[in-house]
Amino acid sequence: MVTKQPVRPCSVLLAVLLGATTVFAPVASAAGADGTISGGGGENPEEVRLKRERAWVAENAPLQFGAEPYAAVQAAAAKAVEQAECQVSAEAATNLTLATTWPEVAGSGEPPSPMTLSRYDDQASLADPEQRADGLFFNPGVGIWQLDSAGLGAKETAATAIDSVTAAEKMAPYMLGKFCDAVNGGASTASARSAAWKDWHACDGGACEKIFQRLGSQQVTKVDGVGRYGGAEPRKCTYEGAQYDCLYVDPAKAEGEDAWTSPDFGPAPVPAPFYVFTYAEGGKDYEVRYWLKGDSGASGDVSASRELGVNARSKLSWADETTLCDTTAGRGNC
Repeated sequence: MVTKQPVRPCSVLLAVLLGATTVFAPVASAAGADGTISGGGGENPEEVRLKRERAWVAENAPLQFGAEPYAAVQAAAAKAVEQAECQVSAEAATNLTLATTWPEVAGSGEPPSPMTLSRYDDQASLADPEQRADGLFFNPGVGIWQLDSAGLGAKETAATAIDSVTAAEKMAPYMLGKFCDAVNGGASTASARSAAWKDWHACDGGACEKIFQRLGSQQVTKVDGVGRYGGAEPRKCTYEGAQYDCLYVDPAKAEGEDAWTSPDFGPAPVPAPFYVFTYAEGGKDYEVRYWLKGDSGASGDVSASRELGVNARSKLSWADETTLCDTTAGRGNC
C-alpha cells in the first residue's frame, strides 16, 4: 500500500470551455442537462499505452482478492454457467472473470479495490471547466473491471461499477458469453479467452492469459479487509426534496490496492470525495457525481452529470448546487 497524500491539483490539466452557468437559489441549477458543458474528448493513446505497460503482475507476488468481492464473482460466475451456451466449469468461469482485474488495477498482486478510479486519462473534457477547485474531475473508468462510460460502463454509474456484486453480475455473463460465442464459432479455448477480454487494453499483450494460467495452479489469498464497496459507503441522500440511494466515495478510504490514490500514480488528478446517485430528468437517467464544498474546497457545492449511455469524454454537465443532504451522516445541506 502507499501512503495517502493530498489530492493532486488538476488546474494544469484544464482548458476553459465556453458556456454559462445559471444558478437558481435556493434550488440547484439541477443535475442533468443544465449547467456548463464540457466535452469533445475521445480515445487517449497515452491512456492505452499506460494500461498495457502496467498490466504485468509480478510473478513472485501472491494473488490476493477481497473475500467479499471474490464471493460475489464466484456467485455470478456459477449463475452464468447455468445459462451458458457452451460447456465450462464454474471454476473456469470464475477465473475467466477474475483474470482482467489484477492487470487492470493491481499489478502488485494485492487485492484489487472496488473503489478504483481511473488515473490514466487526463483530458480537459473530464474536468470542471469553471476550475472551481482542485479535484473536481470525472474519472471515467471505475471499479475492479474499470467499467468505462466509453464502453461497458456506458449504462453504469460509479455506484454500480464500484459495487462488486452488481459489477460481477454484469461481467461474469458478459465474458462467458463472449467466450462461448468464440468457442462455438470454432476458436480454441485460448483464443476464446482472448475474445472474452478484448475490451480490456491491459489484456492486449497477454497479461490476462498469464493470470488465468496462474489461477489454475495456485490459490487466491482471500482478504477480509476489502469489502463489497472497497471503502465507499452507501448512504441515503436527499436532493431537491427527493430521497436517493447514494454512495459516498472518498479515495482516502480505499480498501485494497490503493496505489492509484497517490498523486504521482497517473496523470489524471485524484478526485475530491464525492457522492454518486442516479437522477431522472425529462425521461432520461443521469449519473450524478456531487461534491460538497467541504470536501472539494470550492466556494459552493458542484455536480457533474452524465446521461447514461453517453461517453463522459463527449459530454458532461457541470453545475453549481445547493440542495444535497447526506441524511445518513447528517452532513451537507440538511
